Amino acid sequence: MTKLLQSLLLLLASGTDKDRLRQIQFLKEENRILRDRLPKRIQVTPTERQRLLKFGKPLGSAIRHLITIVSPRTFLRWLHGETRPKEAASKRGRKRTPEEVRELVLRLARENDWGYTRILGELKKLGIKKISRATVVNILKENGLDPGPKRGEGTWFDFIKRHKESLIACDFFSTKVWTMSGVVEYFVLFFIHVGTRKVYVAGMTPNPNAPWVIQQARNAAMHFGEEPAKPRYLLRDHDSKFVPEFDAVLEAEGMEVVPTSVQAPNMNAVAERFVQTVKGECLDHFIVFGEAHLRYLLKQFLIHYHECRPHQGLGNMPLGGLPAVPEDKPLILSEVRCEERLGGLLKHYSRAA
Repeated sequence: MTKLLQSLLLLLASGTDKDRLRQIQFLKEENRILRDRLPKRIQVTPTERQRLLKFGKPLGSAIRHLITIVSPRTFLRWLHGETRPKEAASKRGRKRTPEEVRELVLRLARENDWGYTRILGELKKLGIKKISRATVVNILKENGLDPGPKRGEGTWFDFIKRHKESLIACDFFSTKVWTMSGVVEYFVLFFIHVGTRKVYVAGMTPNPNAPWVIQQARNAAMHFGEEPAKPRYLLRDHDSKFVPEFDAVLEAEGMEVVPTSVQAPNMNAVAERFVQTVKGECLDHFIVFGEAHLRYLLKQFLIHYHECRPHQGLGNMPLGGLPAVPEDKPLILSEVRCEERLGGLLKHYSRAA
């Protein structure tokens, strides 16, 4: 930010009056565009207010045509208050809460569903005891936050985070397959565990009709029934291929089907991300000849996906964790080996034992 300001000042200082006028007009227009994207009301901290006063006061009445972060009347009120130190000193009242404590109150409110009472208790645990309930309430209200606790199920992100270890998601993706009768669009139904990112491909077909989809639900129920911890929730979108009987099969196995909102792919982000991954890292690189070829490609990719590939959503580590390599073991380049799949498209590097 400092470098940006220095560059801006050098630019303004180097031009003629006409140049500076054009530059100022450009900056004002850029500021208007940025301002239109922000909320109508911006909460200014005391530190920010002092900065605005420092640079705005020398401008005099010209500030009326420049300031947009607050109204000119508000700025003049600040200025009026600053130029009357005796009057300000004569006002009696409680000493202002330190800025660090105010920031902490806001952080606790934004990161949790707590009301002011719980926040007050958390502050006491941190050794901050000289703060009243009214002060906490006022801090929250001044920043547009409800001082009451949030009740109910919480946000969608909260739901995913809390249930990821018992939550699976499913979706379809399609790909073109060359067959004896021409190019056919195949549909692949897969399930992905949100917590572990493990993927189960239920099946693939050019005709995902109701009987086929119902049978894949049965197969999935059997597959997940053998897992040490059976999933409790199934996340899916509103694709018409998910017939009511599909849900019924899984609900009979004790799962609760949770549909996402209509046209809201971000609500099923883990499944959507896998579709991007399998296409971008595998299928988009091949002309697929027949169903057997498609099955082979997916099988090889899933071996790489489950055993070798680092996953950004899991701390950039493979699903099975990092191999046991001593930190003090010296790196010898000749011991670094490359294992390839699918003609070298998928590569995995390891160190010799």
